[in-house]
Parts: sequence; structure tokens; C-alpha cells
Amino acid sequence: MTDSPHIALERVSFRFADGVMLFDGLSDVFDNRHTGLVGRNGVGKSILGRLLAGELQPSDGRILRQGRIAYLPQRIVAAPGARVVDLAGCAPWFDALQRVMAGEPRADDIECLDGQWDVIERLQRALQEEGLGHLDPQTPAMQLSGGECSRVALLGALLAEADLLILDEPGNHLDLPSRKRLGQRLASWRGGLVLISHDRELLAGMQRIVELSAAGLRSYGGGYAFYQASREQEREAARQMLDSARVERKRGERELRQQQERQQQRSASGRRQGKDSNQAKILLDMQKGRSESSAGRTAKRLEARRQQLDKQVQEAAAAVVEEQPVILHGQTEHLPSGRRVLYWRDLRLPFGTAPLPDFELFGSRRVAVLGPNGCGKSSLLAVLAGRLTPLAGQCRIEVPWALLDQHLHGLDAQASALEHLQRLAPGSAESLLRTRLVHLGVDAEAALLPSSRLSGGQRLKVALAGVLASDPPPQLLLLDEPDNHIDLDSRLELERFLRAYRGALLVISHDSAFLDTLALTDRLQWTASGWLHEAL
Repeated sequence: MTDSPHIALERVSFRFADGVMLFDGLSDVFDNRHTGLVGRNGVGKSILGRLLAGELQPSDGRILRQGRIAYLPQRIVAAPGARVVDLAGCAPWFDALQRVMAGEPRADDIECLDGQWDVIERLQRALQEEGLGHLDPQTPAMQLSGGECSRVALLGALLAEADLLILDEPGNHLDLPSRKRLGQRLASWRGGLVLISHDRELLAGMQRIVELSAAGLRSYGGGYAFYQASREQEREAARQMLDSARVERKRGERELRQQQERQQQRSASGRRQGKDSNQAKILLDMQKGRSESSAGRTAKRLEARRQQLDKQVQEAAAAVVEEQPVILHGQTEHLPSGRRVLYWRDLRLPFGTAPLPDFELFGSRRVAVLGPNGCGKSSLLAVLAGRLTPLAGQCRIEVPWALLDQHLHGLDAQASALEHLQRLAPGSAESLLRTRLVHLGVDAEAALLPSSRLSGGQRLKVALAGVLASDPPPQLLLLDEPDNHIDLDSRLELERFLRAYRGALLVISHDSAFLDTLALTDRLQWTASGWLHEAL
């Protein structure tokens, strides 16, 4: 194996503690190429990312690493009391530097700072370039939005000067300017890169795409467009091979029936001749034995050929990837255009300084809440939902409603997906709820696992399914970046569902293509001088 930076998987398998196998026998090498890792929600991409980073150990096989590795997880969860430097992974150097400057260094502080004396200066410079110059290294992490946390953590990973970066959905929670800067940073990154993502724009710049599926790992040279074209060619070739195998089996079965009929005719003819013959009984019995033995050999040969034809069809069918479509279930009564859904007056948010105009929402209108990270978009939804107390003013929702926030607070990490739906829809039959979960890509086995064991995309879909299964059905949905974490098929289904939804929407997203599909009626846009409401 080369001494250049790399991570090599050798027949790697991973089982959960309860023995459930996630994947088996994975082999590949991740080197200085920029690699996009793709796959459907729940297939194990994030687990594989943690294995590559050394945060988890494989159940079988081994992983060989060469070089310095930096890892950015999908979910940035700040510990209580965490600061910006903790999010950036620079806390050991910052704290050591603070003690040295105070004249109270520990025995290992000088060694810790070797080669990193300017790391805090570099962090502050990077924050300034990222548009986060208002943050101090000691700013409490709880004051940052989800997007700001992700941006700070990414800057820290880049500052680590690693040979290989492993980034799990780094584009989630980022506003549009931040996503563009992320793409630029990744394009200029000279080390190796493993990008776990469903973002087609980021994946377009990769040097190769590796797909993780139930069949294992499959590598495709080139970016996302090449991968898509190659996969469609493979699917079409597999479908043609299956059709050919089925035609061959049908023809073969027809020939086998004809051979079997001829054999039966010969046997019947032999029995008739034996009855009419004057030969001795012992000779007739010998002829009968030979005939039966020949018929038995022929029957075995015909059955072996039939099994071979069946096997060819089964193997061809296994190569055809018939992916289960994603389906969201839920409905609500149409809202009359004169029905007031919500209002706020003189509202001041606890975070963000821009004033909000007084606002009323009537009927099934659809409002996009837009603005950069940290401007108060999520705080607005949390205030409307009663999770945060405003600094001033009043607000009220006047119809049944549901909130789907970025952190999925309504989803108990210890409860299973099935238990979550049963709690929110106690009158629904278990078989119906299980069917809905299967339609979301959560199979019978995954439906009984604690939700913490599901992928980020699966958790989001389960949380959304719970919201839609509530009784009474919500007539207003407050959605905070619902398009994060989910794979492309799920995103397309979410777009279809929300277009057909007959209630009102307040939705936060940084994906303009996603918002364009929702038939928006209003835009609430943050500006430096205040929030602006625009009817479309």
C-alpha cells in the first residue's frame, strides 16, 4: 500500500449491538481524490463516514489509515457551555495559549502549542472571511444558529490542515451565500475529500462518486452527472438482461415440455409392446427396469435444466434495482380564504435585531421565510410555537398546527418510529402505520429500532409523518429547513406532497429550487434594515 494519505477498507462489516447487520464486506480506497459518497437514507452512509474517521470500529474486516484525518459529522451538537473555539476544534490550543499569556502555563502547554501558536489568529481571520466576524472565540455556542454552528465547525476542520477531510452533509443548514463559499472551499481543497451529500451542485465537482447500497460499494469515475448517466445505463442493461432471461426461460420450458411428452410417449409405447410380446417374464422385467431408469435420468436432466433457467432469471432480477418509491401520507381540510390562521403585532424576537412588520395570514397561503444564518428565522417559528418568549409584542396561531424544527425535538430518541406514530395517532391501526413507514423507506425492522438508530433523513421523514398523522390534522405547517438530510427521491416526494397540501405553510429553506416548487404566495425577507413582507 502506498505511503500517500489514504483510508483503505478491507472486507469491512458493521453490526449494531443487537446483531443487526448494516453492511457487509465493503472494500475500497479513499485517497487524495475528491469523492462523493451517495446512497438512499438509511443505507449507512453516516456510519461509514464514522468508520472512515475512526470514531467507530468495524465488526469484521479492517481499516488502514495513512495521514491526518479531519471529520465533520452531520449533526453539530454543542455541549453545554461550549464556545466557538470548541465547535471549531481549537479549544486545546486556545486554552493553552490563554494560560501561557496569563503566565500560568501547564507543563504540556508549550508542547501542545508547537506549530499552532497562530491558530486563533487564523480562526478569527477565517471567521471574518466567512462573514462571521461578529463571533468571538469565546462566544457561547448556544447563541449560534444551526447554520452558523456548521460553518464554524467546517472552518475548524479546514484549519486542522488535514490530509483527508470527511464531511457528512456539510451543506445542511447553510444559507445560499454560505453554500457557494462551501463549494469554492471544497474546489480549492488540495487534500483528499470524502463528501457525504445529496447536494447535486456540490457532488458535480467531485472526481468520482461512490454509491453505497445493499449490494455494497460501487465506484464511478467523474461527477454526479456521469454517475447518474452510468446508473441509468446499468439499470437499462439489467432490465434488458432480465427480459432476455425470461424469454429464454419461456422458450426452454416449452422445449422441456416437448422432451417430457416424447419421453412419456416412448415409455407408453414400450409398455404396450411388452404386453403384446411373447418374451419370457424375466426379460420383460429387465426391459421395464431399463426403461424406468432411462426415464428417471431424463427427468433429472430436465429438472436440472429447469432449475438452471430459474436461476438465470433470479440472477438477472437481482441486478435490477427496483427502488421502493417514497410516499408521504396526510391530508387536511381546505382552509377558507377568509379564515385567519395566525397573526403577530409589535413582535420582537429574542435573537436578531431587525424589527418585524405586523403580519396576518389568512387561508391556505404559503410563506417563505428567507434570510442569512443567524437573522432569526428559526427563532420566529419557535416564538410562534411557544418554545421561545418574545422580547415584546404578541402572536397567536388560530388553527391546528404543527412544527417541524431543525433538531426534531418532537421525536424521542429512545422511542421507535412505530411508537412515535402510535403516540401521535392513537386511533390508527398498527398495520396502517407500518405501511406508512415502509412508504417512507423505514422497513419493518427499522420501524422497531430507537429513532436514534435511524439515519438523519429517516428521522426527518418519521418526524414529518408524525406531524401529518396528528389528530386533528394540522392546518398550518411550520417547517424549518425540511429539505435537509433527505435523499433526492424523498425531496421530490416532499415537494409533491407540499404542493398538494391544502393548509397554510411557513417554510424556511435556503434551496431556491425547492421553494420554487411550492407555489409560494408570500415572502418574508430579512434585510439589514428590517424584515420585509412581499405578496407574490
